[in-house]
Amino acid sequence: MNTIIDGLNAILWNYVLIYGLLGAGLFFTIRLGGIQFRHFGEMVRLVVARPTADSHGITPFQALSVSLASRVGTGNLAGVAVALTLGGPGAIFWMWMVALVGMATAYAESTLAQVYKVTTAKGHYRGGPAFYIAQGLNAPRAGAIFSICLIISFGLIFVAVQSNSIAESFNGLIGIPKWIVGALVAAVAGVVIVGGIRSIAKVAQFLVPIMAGAYLIVAIIVMALNLPQVPELLWLIISSALGFHEAVGGVAGGVMAAALNGIKRGLFSNEAGMGSAPNIAAAATPQPHHPSSQGFVQAFGCFVDTILVSTATAILILLSGVLGLSDTTGMQLTQSALEVHMGPVGGYFVAIAILFFAFTSILGNYSYAENAMTYLKLDSPLPIMILRLSCLSMVIWGATQTVQTVFNFADAAMGMMAVINLTAILMLSGTVYKLTLDYFTQRKAGKSPRFDADKFPELDRGVDARIWSSDESPSV
Repeated sequence: MNTIIDGLNAILWNYVLIYGLLGAGLFFTIRLGGIQFRHFGEMVRLVVARPTADSHGITPFQALSVSLASRVGTGNLAGVAVALTLGGPGAIFWMWMVALVGMATAYAESTLAQVYKVTTAKGHYRGGPAFYIAQGLNAPRAGAIFSICLIISFGLIFVAVQSNSIAESFNGLIGIPKWIVGALVAAVAGVVIVGGIRSIAKVAQFLVPIMAGAYLIVAIIVMALNLPQVPELLWLIISSALGFHEAVGGVAGGVMAAALNGIKRGLFSNEAGMGSAPNIAAAATPQPHHPSSQGFVQAFGCFVDTILVSTATAILILLSGVLGLSDTTGMQLTQSALEVHMGPVGGYFVAIAILFFAFTSILGNYSYAENAMTYLKLDSPLPIMILRLSCLSMVIWGATQTVQTVFNFADAAMGMMAVINLTAILMLSGTVYKLTLDYFTQRKAGKSPRFDADKFPELDRGVDARIWSSDESPSV
């Protein structure tokens, strides 16, 4: 079985998805006229806009916080270090490129998640790829497969991986037994997830800005203290990526190694096209009340995750001078870099960063799984309780295990998710284009954009017009 899974992952991640995800990003960038560059200011404006209370959905900032909670995890600490080790500084350039085109993909999938969302029996918004696959493409079975893969990968296995990172860190730093760390993490996570997606959103909007902000502040301080080296460092990243500078790192591989590792790490990190973030994007009440506005908010999440947080890790490592000095990689390399900059306290800072990054990832990943249960019509109290107990059990189990085998299964499940989602958003790209055109037509007319389903008769079958009516939408 392991051989089959490894073979499937090799095909998916070395061939199908590395080109599919990158290609989709380029496609949407071109079709939408470089929307992530021309309208970056619109993204920022919508992110910082004052939220309007609404009983049906969470706020746009809460949705962004939850998606960042899932995106910004141990991969931003350990994964970047691996990319640098295998691909050299040039890998960071390709991470930037992937994130920049991925912002267009993130916009597209979250816009679709908004327009095809539904209202549950409790009056809450839910949606995501499973819903726009079923309603937009009339492919409910594909939506079910997507949901099952999401629950397995994000709701069960990835939470174990994050728990393992926390346990490893605190066991190595201060000797706390891993099972105790896992139990404590599960207990605190349980208090949050028992309140459902709204509870997770409230915690995420508090924790995520603090954890990301503190990490970025440390990187900025380090850059300020080493300011003369920064221009040289940036040139090293660019020149290594384009073959103008010899690769630096544990593996010499030149331009191809830099590109391959940077692209892979960028795709894993920002999750654009994977179909994960749209699950929480659909739960938000957009402001203004148009699907595109939430698309812009989630596109900004890609920017924060890779261009800011992952770049901060890369800068901390490269300015420390520890890259290539030993066989150390992953989290140990990041920790060594922080110890160079901060002394012994650097190890504790990394441990605390791991705690916050991984814990919020557990919360974000679980929220996606709970949303998927809605599509499968398993959102009654008993199935949700089983999901929560299973998730928390995996948190405890993952703290004490070597999780590589199950992580391979998660990679396969996530790979299937991405294939299904990419196919869907490309087939629905015409809808994304029309929605974007409608949004900016209203903007140019000096209006606050509002989605009117009557303008899109081709969407009658799949869109719940009541959600977008003036009676249901909040005033802005």
